[in-house]
Amino acid sequence: MTGNERLQFCRVCTNRKMDLKEGILCNLTSRKADFVEECKDYMKDDTVKEITTTDASDELQSHEVIANFSERTLTKLREEQNYSRALIVGIVAGIMGAVIWGAITVATEYQIGYMAIAIGAAVGLLMREVGKGIDQKFGFTGAIIAVISCLLGNFFSLVGFLAINEGLTFFETLLAIDYSQVIPLMIETSSPIDLLFYGIAGYEGYKFAFRTFTEEEVATLNQ
Repeated sequence: MTGNERLQFCRVCTNRKMDLKEGILCNLTSRKADFVEECKDYMKDDTVKEITTTDASDELQSHEVIANFSERTLTKLREEQNYSRALIVGIVAGIMGAVIWGAITVATEYQIGYMAIAIGAAVGLLMREVGKGIDQKFGFTGAIIAVISCLLGNFFSLVGFLAINEGLTFFETLLAIDYSQVIPLMIETSSPIDLLFYGIAGYEGYKFAFRTFTEEEVATLNQ
């Protein structure tokens, strides 16, 4: 029986206890479970939902498990982080998302607020994939990039509409625009619902930027 399979029993046993460094331990021995086929002291806690094999493969957020890792494990995980790559990929994803937002808004003549949610998720998930971050700077960076990208998407929309009205190309308009009027115009054309979508985008950029772990990975890392 693997450590992960034992963990499924321990999580629903009344004799369990949580240790911040070791994770779930047996309250009777103060050790990790080491039984082979079955535990003679196992007593099912009916108030806890039993975890299936599928549940054990579900992803856990860093903040849910990081307190259970030893300093040696945390050092190893931090060595696997790549903030520079995550930053670059996050910025590229944000710019691409802003361009798509602007193009869709101009084409449909309608601002789709859900684009902000998509941008936040894309920025965060791509940063997670390449950065493998567990430190707070990954989350804060993801949130900042997501919000700035949403603002940039709105800016591109305004430039696109102006270009059409004036019969200019997008890039000609970018060069000719009076940038001192950009912020007042964006404030004038925004609505309270925009702030809600920006907030959601920032939250997703923060949440999704962190590395995730399966329960099996947590059990393996803690060995």
